[in-house]
Amino acid sequence: MLDIALLRGKPKVVQASEKKRGRDSKIVDEVLSLDQKWKKELKKVEQLKHKRNTVSLEINELKKQGKSIASNVKEMRVVVKEIKKQVEKASKLLEKRNEKLKLIGNVLHKSVPKGKDDSENKELKKVGKKPKFTFKLKNHVELVESLGIADFEASAKTSGHGFYFLKGELGLLNQALIRFTIDFMNSKDYLYIEPPLMIKSEILEAATNVEELKETIYSVAEEDLVLIGTSEHALLGIHANEALPEKEIPKKYFSYSMCFRKEVGAHGINERGLWRTHQFNKVEQFVFCQPEESEKYFDELLHNSEEILKALGLPYRVIEICSGDLSLWKHRSYDVEVWRPTIKNYGEIMSLSNCTDYQARKLNIKVIDKEGKRRVLHTLNNTALATSRILVAILENFQTKNGTVKIPKILWPYMSGIKELKPKK
Repeated sequence: MLDIALLRGKPKVVQASEKKRGRDSKIVDEVLSLDQKWKKELKKVEQLKHKRNTVSLEINELKKQGKSIASNVKEMRVVVKEIKKQVEKASKLLEKRNEKLKLIGNVLHKSVPKGKDDSENKELKKVGKKPKFTFKLKNHVELVESLGIADFEASAKTSGHGFYFLKGELGLLNQALIRFTIDFMNSKDYLYIEPPLMIKSEILEAATNVEELKETIYSVAEEDLVLIGTSEHALLGIHANEALPEKEIPKKYFSYSMCFRKEVGAHGINERGLWRTHQFNKVEQFVFCQPEESEKYFDELLHNSEEILKALGLPYRVIEICSGDLSLWKHRSYDVEVWRPTIKNYGEIMSLSNCTDYQARKLNIKVIDKEGKRRVLHTLNNTALATSRILVAILENFQTKNGTVKIPKILWPYMSGIKELKPKK
């Protein structure tokens, strides 16, 4: 949620940001109008409380003098009722203001390109050499089925479309990617966390726009819980309603978890394979930091992910998300996309976001300095690695004319001596 003080002090900045997003900036005026009405009613509450205190002093003085207090007590009862009524009126206005405030997006970073949708996202750079092939390529489904290391027919029987069985060496490769990434992030002095796979809806609502994700969220029946679509959401909630000492900031975390997404609606699960699934494994990066340091950690999180891709030898590009494609809670965002030779295009595998104080404000996550001053922290997140899509990239980029797949050298120590995926004898 946006800081109401920013709205009061710099309404034109917020309006300009909303317009750049392609949204109606009138919402800013609506929130400010409600804010003024709330403050007006709040002032009446304070006036009534002052009157209550005055009457209370009068009652005490009359008691000391042994005089009748009947009329004063009657007046006190009236004032107390008026206070209750006025507090309720002010509270409803505050609630209405905050509901409207939630509809305003985070103020965009100055570098965010203006655009209407993902077709106008901006390519920042391409890295790595694309492989050249002298034979007919197989897609990843053809490869794993010919090698006997995945089964989509069996998973369709047990669980439906969008699931998979990883078998033998492909399962080992999946684990090798997880172990490699955990070791890599651990070497960067990020604290490893394994989060709950279910979180309360209030945490999810602070992390994202639930309306946007309704078609992707798995809810637990008769429980106020949802299955996580990314461990980023659980990590955000770890410090809810806390004021962290300044000396403990930044908090740099990474986590491994299974993630769950319905993936219905616009995308759907229309094909067999590992690229778009209901369940997948992911290692996530997350940072809580001082407001003035969030840009530095934005760059650091990107650098971490790029190092991982370079170590795996996968060609990729970095895309800056344009204003019309940027989620409300994001100040700025990059996607990292890996090269897929079978479709002769790039596909998204990592998503980097600076959410500034937008998420943390909803969960009241603050830093407290030596003088006791409190500020809302900034939050950032980025994928370190999602195994299913990286598996696709490795299978497609490192396949050979013999139908085998070379394993990136960095993963050899995690593969029990296996350096190539070969057909079973």
